[in-house]
Amino acid sequence: MKTVIIGGVAGGASAAARLRRLDERAEIVILERGSFISYANCGLPYYVGGTIENRSALTLQTPESFTRRFNVDVRVRHEAVGIDPAGKIVTVRNLTDGRLYEESYDSLILSPGAEPIVPRMPGVEGERIFTLRTIPDALAIRAYVEAQHPRSAVVVGGGMIGTEMAENLTAAGIAVTVVELQDHVIAPLDFEMAADVHQYLESRGIRLMLGRAVTAVEPQGEALRVKLGRETVDTDMLVLSVGVRPESDLAQRAGLQLTDRGAIVTDSHMRTSAPDIYAVGDAVQVHDFVAGDSAYVPLAGPANKQGRIAADNICGISSEYAGAQGSAVVKLFDMTVAVTGLNERAAQAKGIDYDKTYTYSASHAGYYPGATNMSIKILWERDSLRLLGAQIVGFEGVDKRMDVLATAIRLGAKVTDLKELELVYAPPFGSAKDPVNMAGYVAENVVTGKLKQFFWDQVDDLPRDGSVTLLDVRMPGEVAAGHIEGFRPIPLDELRGRLDELPKDKPIYVHCHSGLRSYLACCILRGNGFDCYNLAGGWRLYASAVRAKKATDFPCYTRDE
Repeated sequence: MKTVIIGGVAGGASAAARLRRLDERAEIVILERGSFISYANCGLPYYVGGTIENRSALTLQTPESFTRRFNVDVRVRHEAVGIDPAGKIVTVRNLTDGRLYEESYDSLILSPGAEPIVPRMPGVEGERIFTLRTIPDALAIRAYVEAQHPRSAVVVGGGMIGTEMAENLTAAGIAVTVVELQDHVIAPLDFEMAADVHQYLESRGIRLMLGRAVTAVEPQGEALRVKLGRETVDTDMLVLSVGVRPESDLAQRAGLQLTDRGAIVTDSHMRTSAPDIYAVGDAVQVHDFVAGDSAYVPLAGPANKQGRIAADNICGISSEYAGAQGSAVVKLFDMTVAVTGLNERAAQAKGIDYDKTYTYSASHAGYYPGATNMSIKILWERDSLRLLGAQIVGFEGVDKRMDVLATAIRLGAKVTDLKELELVYAPPFGSAKDPVNMAGYVAENVVTGKLKQFFWDQVDDLPRDGSVTLLDVRMPGEVAAGHIEGFRPIPLDELRGRLDELPKDKPIYVHCHSGLRSYLACCILRGNGFDCYNLAGGWRLYASAVRAKKATDFPCYTRDE
């Protein structure tokens, strides 16, 4: 049995290693047009910023070490330029000498990956304009920074790679502006969850220009002038990080079925539309584990799993990919942002009837030094209570809570199951009621009708004509520092003694800082015959989201605005 694999890195290298573990006698050939067979794609921004000092640390396996360990015929700088599915032949170009030759196969695995999207506009090619997808890309950026000492940089695209690049360029002493077409950074977050990220990035000196598209780039003396419609930004260097597209030209020419966006269509066994051809990694369409439809999820974890599954099926083991849920995490200085499953925009677009909660919990016991709060948003299907997705923004302990929630989604948990999870506890690591448990407790209160909610984007539409009662149960000092217009202040601890000041024939909308004290206020009010609604996420979330929303209306989004 002979298997040819086109492309290395995550999917291709994983498939080759699995094939060898399953069949010691199999003939395995990897064709990689670049010079690196297996490298840490996600580590590239940290090499640019100097956190990873040596380029050798990015290379997980060299062609030589991979060959020695797995007895695989690794051919770097060999590019597959054509596939004949009927004849089971791959046409290959040796990029060193330009020679063309043919390679036969019994099974073929396509792992071509994805390529950076470069906007079609004037001036996007030049010495000071970069993308970041491969080791040579990272080497070029770092070499430019070390040789030219740029004072400023514009990063186009505020996704995970774009914000990581902004962090690392800032760490290198460069003043960074992030330009993002959407109204918030890190697309898997919902807007209000990204608001804290905006404020934090600004506090670290990064300028955000949101809701803007780059229309052209022009030389401006020793700098570049980036045009954003009527606005311009001058910069010493430009990094394009506006996303990736499947690199599927080879598959298209071979007649394989593709999606409208160019991803290779596969079944759950990673088989393409052509016999004995499999495809894995960033070039393929996959099943959305949560929503049940198709998705494009270019992440390393899914790519590794898919490579293993393709190898299993080639070796006669019926293995299936259950789908991707988009679990991801990003470090931004000291902040951690993590997501899994569907966000609210996706749930709405797919017509899912869902509900949601926000909680604001400490990373570990409050009495143990160093605790920081994390903002958690969870979504669930209203009828089945099935968990749909989660987003967390915070500092310490975000990743481990997201891993719990991602696992719960994968195992089909209901949102109310979260309160039952028995998670490890000691004061330096967590609380007896872990943030994941707390999210479950709040959701159970919503599901069982003990808690009725209203949300940050509904606050300004509440009537101020006296037909409802608006109540702020924070302390006077908190109210003085910032408040929502029209909300009457009564501190929580005074509420029982002042119930006669509130009309019982009108619904009450109540808020506090994070939603906890206002929930306690709702319990008091409900127990005394009032109809009460709690502001989910509290003043903290509302103020953060409103500030971020207001900022996008300015001609330039800066910290001082």
